[in-house]
Amino acid sequence: MDEPLSESGPLRVLIADDSDSDRLILKTMVARQGHEVIVAADGFEAVAQYRRYLPEIVLLDVLMPRLDGMEAARQIKALAGEVLVPIIFLTSLSDADALARCLEAGGDDFLPKPYNRIVIEAKINAFNRMRLLQRTLSHQRDLIHARNENLLSEQQVARRVFDNIAHTGCLDAPNIHYHASPLSIFNGDVLFACPRPSGGMHLLTGDFTGHGLPAAIGAMPVAEIFYGMTSKGFGCGDVLREINQKLKRILPAGMFCCAAFVEADFHLNEIRVWNGGLPDAYLLARGGTIQSLPSTHLPLGVLEPDRFSADVEYLRTEPGDSLLIVTDGILEAENEVGEMYGEARLRASLATVPRDCSVFDAVLAGIREFTGATSVQDDLTVVTMEMVDEQALAELPHRISPSALQGPATWHCSYSVSGNSLAQFNPLPLLLHICMEVPGLRRCSGEIYTLLSELYSNALEHGILELPSHWKNSPEGFGHYYAERERRLSSVDGQGICFTLDYHTTAEGGCLSIVCEDTGKGFDVSALTEPQVSPARYAGRGLELLRQFSDSLTFDESGSRVEVLYYWHINERPLQG
Repeated sequence: MDEPLSESGPLRVLIADDSDSDRLILKTMVARQGHEVIVAADGFEAVAQYRRYLPEIVLLDVLMPRLDGMEAARQIKALAGEVLVPIIFLTSLSDADALARCLEAGGDDFLPKPYNRIVIEAKINAFNRMRLLQRTLSHQRDLIHARNENLLSEQQVARRVFDNIAHTGCLDAPNIHYHASPLSIFNGDVLFACPRPSGGMHLLTGDFTGHGLPAAIGAMPVAEIFYGMTSKGFGCGDVLREINQKLKRILPAGMFCCAAFVEADFHLNEIRVWNGGLPDAYLLARGGTIQSLPSTHLPLGVLEPDRFSADVEYLRTEPGDSLLIVTDGILEAENEVGEMYGEARLRASLATVPRDCSVFDAVLAGIREFTGATSVQDDLTVVTMEMVDEQALAELPHRISPSALQGPATWHCSYSVSGNSLAQFNPLPLLLHICMEVPGLRRCSGEIYTLLSELYSNALEHGILELPSHWKNSPEGFGHYYAERERRLSSVDGQGICFTLDYHTTAEGGCLSIVCEDTGKGFDVSALTEPQVSPARYAGRGLELLRQFSDSLTFDESGSRVEVLYYWHINERPLQG
């Protein structure tokens, strides 16, 4: 098969006419215009010549023997496929119906007999311009398609990498239910959940500005910070401040992340909630009451670190209570007439949850019933977290991946926090990280963190701040307790807490000694041995947990120094990770 002529040179023109004289006249006119001419005497020959030479323009007589021009035009158009090959019918017909059938068969124009040289030249030039334009558009379409396929492939790879990070936590926990309908492969809504070393979990729901890959530009660092810091034992305030600082530094102006951060403690049956820019969250009590949790902060990535506030709302809960969080795509979902779902409809669905239906299922059913078959215009995320007994989630801390480093067999560490640092800095992640350098202790990160956490909180809240635990026995006292905690933390000059850690290996495993000393007034140690009486600074669950997880618990005479011994034994404690 011959190759087509170059687009910048003369055209290859096929002329098909059963009249020898008409064919010769037309061939002469076209050839004098500088084009290469191929001729055919009927429709069959015209189709065969097209297959062989692939002409750019076809001049086709309507009435020819064996195969007329209209059928020849259909076959040539089929052979050309997406390539534009203009077909100009040569005809003396004047009947409108006959001319219309020519166009329906694939014709693009008519050339009346007798032929006019100027008209022929003008038509060939005009259709050549159209042919070149169509080829350019087709080429650009193919480039765009290839580029789009490449972008989709890159997004899919990025999505796989992101999912490997984002789904390393506990979104599959039995008390979490979620639905995410992204507008694109890689979208602006994020949802993370991670167990805490001491039990409980962190939950982060976020909505970046915009859609698609640009909107998800901050998702990767947020996931890394969230999972990394939560696994190391950092509290919600530390994690939020680090995420805000990172996003403020890397995101362009005008981009930010509306987010809700939840820290759940299933042992104490309490949650801490931070809402920055998302729609109201809702706490639905098992008894039927509904408490809204509106946004009280600006989104992450808006404020400079020195202006950012990580203050949270403390809430007492009971097993069976549910926390609902949605992104604004839920409230802005539209039905077939353009109405938005809105907050009023969401509240109505929460107020009428059937007894045999979960909050999650009721909300999702309400949204689907409202939108029907209407396509979504935004990324949609809805998540519920149910408060449960901590034993139902006892395996979650075991998912925290340990460090790959090998630690020393024997070591000693002393660490002190004093003055304003007591209000501004949490030493527990650092202390836990030091302990986790021992391979054997990595197996027991949850118990180690609980010991460190209880020693530190009891020393700070009861030893230095002198807060009575019984305040937390009522909802009003619970709020008063944490408000007073913040107030007293502002005046702790001259006070401090010191941890001394000693570790050594044993034939069966190893032993960790943790000594916690505070500068508080102390208490009557003898009260520890009296039945049904506990000193204020170690009232409630603190003393119980210390005794439960340690192999030895001792106080000095002043009560300001506490020592616990923790033994781990090979193959006796569950391996985490």
